[in-house]
Amino acid sequence: MVRPLDHSLPFTQWIANNGVADSPMGGMTMQGRTLEATRKIEAPAEVIFAILANPQRHKDFDGSDMLRGVIVDRPISGVGDTFTMKMHRLGDDYLMINCVVEFEPDQRIFWEPAPGDPSRTEGDDPSKVGIPAGYRWGYILTADGDDASVVTEVFDYGPLADDLLRNGATWINGKNPVLESMTASLERLEAICTEKRP
Repeated sequence: MVRPLDHSLPFTQWIANNGVADSPMGGMTMQGRTLEATRKIEAPAEVIFAILANPQRHKDFDGSDMLRGVIVDRPISGVGDTFTMKMHRLGDDYLMINCVVEFEPDQRIFWEPAPGDPSRTEGDDPSKVGIPAGYRWGYILTADGDDASVVTEVFDYGPLADDLLRNGATWINGKNPVLESMTASLERLEAICTEKRP
């Protein structure tokens, strides 16, 4: 269990104090310009990847509680595919367009979010709809035997300012640190992947 964010500590120190990278169940780390949460899931990579590549399922394991659904229900099949998510944050409903930038079946999938409506652009500028901000969300899967996988969720915040990580990046959902949300996502993903397995 992750302790609540201690606002008296620098975020990197809080990560160091709360990381459980040596745990067989998972951990949290801050690597360069990425935040990562990892969990071993007792399911084959292809089972997990099928869920990750189906945007309709994303709201089922979303630990941030921001996802409300997808506009078009079709699985992701490769780099360049897009999917638009219905989002909710702090009483505001909006859309995010996601462009798939990495796709290796059963191994990795990443997308770059972009504003799906003017309310999410700088200055409410409609010409910026669909233009990615440069950060990425994704998952890396590593087989761990025949029936288990190590799953790492990655938030690559690329060009975003470091000060956006203040308070554990609670600005993302307005409730809890981003690593808590990522850890919750992996816990929910595990429950989905293992619910139909003996």
